[in-house]
Amino acid sequence: MTILQDTIRPQARSSEWKAIVVLILLVPVLWSPPFLFRFFLYQPFNIPSGSMQPTLIVGDYILAAKYAYGYDRYSFPFAPSWISGRIFAADPDYGDVVVFRNPKDTSVDYVKRVVGLPGDRIQMREGQLILNDKPVIRLPRTTTYGGAACGLEPGAKIKRWREVLPNRVSYETYDCIDNGYYDNTNVYTVPPGHLFVLGDNRDNSTDSRAISAMGFVPMDNLVGRATRIFWSIAPDGEPRMGRLGKVP
Repeated sequence: MTILQDTIRPQARSSEWKAIVVLILLVPVLWSPPFLFRFFLYQPFNIPSGSMQPTLIVGDYILAAKYAYGYDRYSFPFAPSWISGRIFAADPDYGDVVVFRNPKDTSVDYVKRVVGLPGDRIQMREGQLILNDKPVIRLPRTTTYGGAACGLEPGAKIKRWREVLPNRVSYETYDCIDNGYYDNTNVYTVPPGHLFVLGDNRDNSTDSRAISAMGFVPMDNLVGRATRIFWSIAPDGEPRMGRLGKVP
């Protein structure tokens, strides 16, 4: 036993000193303005898919406020996996657009809209969102030529609705096809400490309706709240100046 302890202690001391040296070297970086902005305040993300159209489109770049819901292991790169819980925790509200790690694959960041809080009952009926047994207000908008957002011909017409959640937050959604795969679902009851999220492009989004691919999102998987579009670029490389500053 004594021999085993003697062989371990020098290695432990060496590791401790290495950690101390690395920490000393990193202190100027940790307290530099870019580091503080990037890792404690806002993290930039780009939008690679159309699942949140028309709110966010491919080529948008957004800032996610990391302080909005507190900090957890997904707030910082290289955080050890054994860290759990959040500090300075705050819960999202209906309609928040959140960035989070997919519970089925925590190496991937997603952005969706919160429509269900812990204890809520969520269902889709004929494409309409049902929250706690009450249909969410859905106001018809003009039919739009947005087929490309749904994987259809660019000139194809799709329906556009404005949903209004109980806290009066409203936003527009795309309805690509009638009776889509997730237009009619069973009732989902949101567990404690979890959220139910949807993409605004309802027929072209992997979200909490897909239990095997995502399901309920633990609040500990939150990275931040999408706050503003700070840059946007079209597929042809042209900047979309009109989208700058928009709030999701």
